Amino acid sequence: MSKTLHIALLGNPNSGKSSLFNALTGLNQKVGNFPGVTVEKRTGVCYLEQSQKADILDLPGAYSLYPRRADEWVAYKAIMDPTADFPVDVIIVIVDASNLRRNLLYASQVADLKKPTVVALTMMDLVAQMGVKIDIDKLSEQMGAPVVIINPRKNEGIDELRRVITKTAKQAIPVQEFIEVGEMSREPVAAMQGLFPGMSNYAAVHYLINHESMGLNNDMQERIEKIEKENNFNHTKVQADEILRRYNRIRGIMGDTVREEPFTRKKSIPERFDEILLHKVWGYAFMFAVLFFLFQSIFWAAEYPMNAIEWAFGKLGNWLTGVMNPGWFTDLLINGILAGLSGILVFVPQIMILFGLITFLEDTGYMARISFLTDKIMRKVGLNGKSVMPMISGLACAVPAIMSTRNIENRKERLLTIMITPLMSCSARLPVYTILIALVIPKKIFFGVLSLQGLVMMGLYLLGFVMAMVVSYVMKWFIKLEEKSFFMLELPLYRPPRWKNIFVTMFQKAKIFVFDAGKVIMVISLLLWALSSYGPDDANRKAKLEVTQLTEVEKSRIRLEESYAGIAGKWIEPVIAPLGFDWKIGIALITSFAAREVFVGTMATLYSVEDGDTENSLTLRQKMNAAVKSDGSKVYTTATGVSLMIFYVLAMQCMSTLAVVRRETGTWKWPIIQLIYMTALAYLLSFVAYQVLS
Repeated sequence: MSKTLHIALLGNPNSGKSSLFNALTGLNQKVGNFPGVTVEKRTGVCYLEQSQKADILDLPGAYSLYPRRADEWVAYKAIMDPTADFPVDVIIVIVDASNLRRNLLYASQVADLKKPTVVALTMMDLVAQMGVKIDIDKLSEQMGAPVVIINPRKNEGIDELRRVITKTAKQAIPVQEFIEVGEMSREPVAAMQGLFPGMSNYAAVHYLINHESMGLNNDMQERIEKIEKENNFNHTKVQADEILRRYNRIRGIMGDTVREEPFTRKKSIPERFDEILLHKVWGYAFMFAVLFFLFQSIFWAAEYPMNAIEWAFGKLGNWLTGVMNPGWFTDLLINGILAGLSGILVFVPQIMILFGLITFLEDTGYMARISFLTDKIMRKVGLNGKSVMPMISGLACAVPAIMSTRNIENRKERLLTIMITPLMSCSARLPVYTILIALVIPKKIFFGVLSLQGLVMMGLYLLGFVMAMVVSYVMKWFIKLEEKSFFMLELPLYRPPRWKNIFVTMFQKAKIFVFDAGKVIMVISLLLWALSSYGPDDANRKAKLEVTQLTEVEKSRIRLEESYAGIAGKWIEPVIAPLGFDWKIGIALITSFAAREVFVGTMATLYSVEDGDTENSLTLRQKMNAAVKSDGSKVYTTATGVSLMIFYVLAMQCMSTLAVVRRETGTWKWPIIQLIYMTALAYLLSFVAYQVLS
């Protein structure tokens, strides 16, 4: 078996790069961070001809090999830095045929690095609709690299691409250059090739320009700087000259390879769609309707699978109670492990539905329209349309959303976006919203389709967005950074959704929730079981439990209140009582600082330990609904439920988010400010809500 090939995917944004990655790798994907940076990377495995294994790295999109943004630097270093942890054997450059002139700039730069390169041409169906024909053989000859037509959405051309990759990895690299780079800086290029034998002319130019970012030792840095000085190497002049030469050559290639059929220009279907979807009135109405449908769907589509999961865990708990002997291990298994698992798995259907619908909107091209629509609103609060995508990503998780703010060039707008993104309701809040809405909001249906619970869910998400706008408006006066701001957005074409991609994403997000968030929930659930089952004064607790008139339920309640967890909850109860919270909710507020979704696992463990009736196991929602305070009043009233939901909308209950904000800003100043203002805001509005509704 030959060695594993390492393949890097490069291309302009919206060229079809991610679609190709999904088509090649399927479910064989992993998500992580590049070493030393917080930009997400996706790697996957595919098999080429003759079962040749290949590791594929999906790199961030870029328009040129001269990086400006942080994510462009990631793609640049991955193929230029000799110390990179992914040694690239073959580069696939994805080129959007419907924007050939612009895409060929990046493709020609990559080709001139003289590494095995394949050009994958996408969007050829759109080119045909435009009455344009491209001579693929001539284009391949001019580029000095094989060109393959693909349509990853329909899995067309993928087998041919695999064959060409295998062939290209074995062949010698053509010596021809797209432009004669050596003529621009002959002496310094030759000197660089003396330091790095075998380096291409174009790679030598880039080492002269960006050698500080190449991971070279001090001695090599000094030698390169000496070459620059001795040859009066001018970075700006060389770069400008190169770009002009490339576009002149591209103009000639377009004339040789592209033929346009004469036809009468009519408005395309996407243009007609945009007249409505980007309209200053109808566009916002449609966007509101889409969001409304999304949040309604989270409830009505997930209700049956959630009920089925709860029923299954209830039956399993009853069965285990009947077949196992009473004791600490049975208690641990049923009230610790099983309760924790049920608190994780019951919310998987809603998480899959949320991410499936978000992926659907991204796939069709509508998410970019939301950015365009909201740009005017964003500018009034100190942001621009580029802030929308991180904020929308925040609906999934604030951590990668904050990482993605590196696309925002303006430092003030980037910092503001980082500071408000955690106010967007992430998927970790969804289990909290779901269980509280089910407890305190009645199942009312209006006009046969509108669910009151769905409306409340949408209201919580909108509350986070509105508060983010308010906070940004206030903070823009305190952040003293002044830079020119511009918003340039390329609207992707409307495309039919890739159902395979949607289902892959749903599966991956459910897997991440179960195995990543689930591990945290399980650890905390088991720790809580121990803290809820044992206490510091066992003698006093045993004396109370020996009272014969007590029922098993009353004994379980005493055990919990006299435990370590009970004592801690009672200690913080006076602080949170004005919000309508009892000591059990207080414990959940503390534990869910590790991850918001731990709230549900905490409740499941606490109420399982307290519930002495093991013969008739109730669901968590039933236990919470039956919970009462010491005076006999219900814990989860409408006032308490709304107060708690508002608290979770606004509070910074996530250590991971604080850590990534520290990493992105380079200081603890901003995450501390973020923690203080979000906690204060959550406390104040929860207090107001409880006092008004109670």
